[in-house]
Amino acid sequence: MKILFLGDVVGRSGRAAIVDRLSRLREEWRLDFVVVNGENTTNGMGLSGEHAKALLEAGADCITLGDHAFDQRDMMQFIDREPRLIRPLNFAKNAPGRGVKVFEATRGRKIMVAQVLGQVFMKRPFDDPFSAVDTVLRAHTLGGSVQASLIDVHCEATSEKMGMGHFCDGRTSVVVGTHTHIPTGDAQILPGGTAFQADAGMCGDYNSVIGMDKDEPMRRFVTGMGKTRFKPANGEATLSGLYVETDDRSGKATRVVMIRDGGRLQQSHPV
Repeated sequence: MKILFLGDVVGRSGRAAIVDRLSRLREEWRLDFVVVNGENTTNGMGLSGEHAKALLEAGADCITLGDHAFDQRDMMQFIDREPRLIRPLNFAKNAPGRGVKVFEATRGRKIMVAQVLGQVFMKRPFDDPFSAVDTVLRAHTLGGSVQASLIDVHCEATSEKMGMGHFCDGRTSVVVGTHTHIPTGDAQILPGGTAFQADAGMCGDYNSVIGMDKDEPMRRFVTGMGKTRFKPANGEATLSGLYVETDDRSGKATRVVMIRDGGRLQQSHPV
C-alpha cells in the first residue's frame, strides 16, 4: 500500500497548498491512502467544519487533529457527523468523535488510523498515551484484521515520539509525529518493520516562526511582551510529510521517504 501522511496544515497558506496540489500528488504517486493533520488549518488554531470539508474534497481520506481539536466551536458537533475525522485517543473521556477508525483503501484493503497526545511538556495532563495505543494495536492486528495501520503521535518531545515508535515497532506500519511543525531528519524503518519520523513538519509557510507571521513571535522573544495575536504566515507553503510503502501481507513498511513539495524547503519525491 502507498500511504502519504502530511503534517500540520497551518492557516490559509497550508490549506491552499493542499487544495491546489494534493489531487495531483495522488495521481502522480498512485497513492492508496492519504492522512492529513488538520489541527491548525483554521487561522492557525483548530479546524472548522468548512475547512475540514475542503481538505477532504481535495483528496484527504482522513484528517487527524490534536490538542487544538475543538478550538473551533463547530467542530464539537461536526466531528460526530464526519467519520473521517480522528481526534486524540486520550483526550477528555466525554469528548465527541473518535480516536481510531478502520478505513477502506484501494482494492478493499483495510487501514487503521489512530492519534494520541503525548504528555511531556504538554500544557494539559493527558491520559497515558502508551496504554491507549497498546489497547488499539491489540484490537487491530497488523497483517490480520488490517493490511496497514498508522499512529499519529501529537506531542512536544521528540524523545517521547521516538519512545512511541519503538513501543509500536512491528505492531503498526507507521508511527509519525506532529505538533512541533519542524520536520526532523530521522525518517527510517525501525528493526521490527515500522516506518518512523519524529516530526513530519507542517504544511505551511516556512518563512515564519512555526507557521506564524514572524513579527509577533519575535517581539515576544526579544521584549518579553506581546502586542497582538499570532497570525499564520501567508507566503507559499511547503507540503511536508512522510511517504510509506507497505507489504500487504505483513503490513510492515518496505520504503519510507520524507516529503517536501513546493515552497522554501528542498523538494523530495517518492517517484
